[in-house]
Amino acid sequence: MDWTQALLFKPEYFLPLLGALLAGSLVGIERGHRGQPAGFRTHALLALTAAMLMVGANHQYGWINAATPESVVRIDPVRMAHGILTGVGFLCGGVIFREGFSVHGLTTAASLWTTSALGVMFGMGMWSVAVGGTVLSLIVLAVLRTVDGWLPQQQVAEVTIRYKREGAPDAVEIRERLKSLKLDPSPFSNRLIKKGVLIEHGVTIRCASLGHIDALAHVLREDKKVVEFEILPRNH
Repeated sequence: MDWTQALLFKPEYFLPLLGALLAGSLVGIERGHRGQPAGFRTHALLALTAAMLMVGANHQYGWINAATPESVVRIDPVRMAHGILTGVGFLCGGVIFREGFSVHGLTTAASLWTTSALGVMFGMGMWSVAVGGTVLSLIVLAVLRTVDGWLPQQQVAEVTIRYKREGAPDAVEIRERLKSLKLDPSPFSNRLIKKGVLIEHGVTIRCASLGHIDALAHVLREDKKVVEFEILPRNH
């Protein structure tokens, strides 16, 4: 009997692998299309590996030594699933990074974790959960992304403004100026820097749109009293 005939008699082995590979590939295509660091091949391999491990755990009698007493065989797919998801946590941590006040890669990390779970479900033969989870995952990543763009979102930015110490406006005056631009400021931080030559005001602002932040940048550029300023938008 050649290998093709052997496979035909073991659909419970290779069908879960094919299903997991397809599911991981579909999720990976969406992530790769968005230019994310973990794309098509990463998600496909992750789902396939999870499925292989679960198939192996579920069919220990198919590969364990025939001389091994059945009393010592412990088939525990749950332990294997825990090990897979724990290992994927380290992989997910590698795609999350912080840039300034923004954190990137959270959705990709979540998609990797979801893909590993899909591989586990295919490997366990839970086809309804696996196929349903694949469809719903694609809906969340592709369809709900558009819906998320329609929803009103509050914009947040960290603002730092530096003035010469002499003639610098106080925090109350700056707060009123921010409110006139439809910005909602938090309590200010105040520091003397450059050996007391400059005074620095730091504040977190919230507003309805990025246009308000752009307006603030324009006002600060035109203000001759401003020595330096930084506006760092914070991604949600």
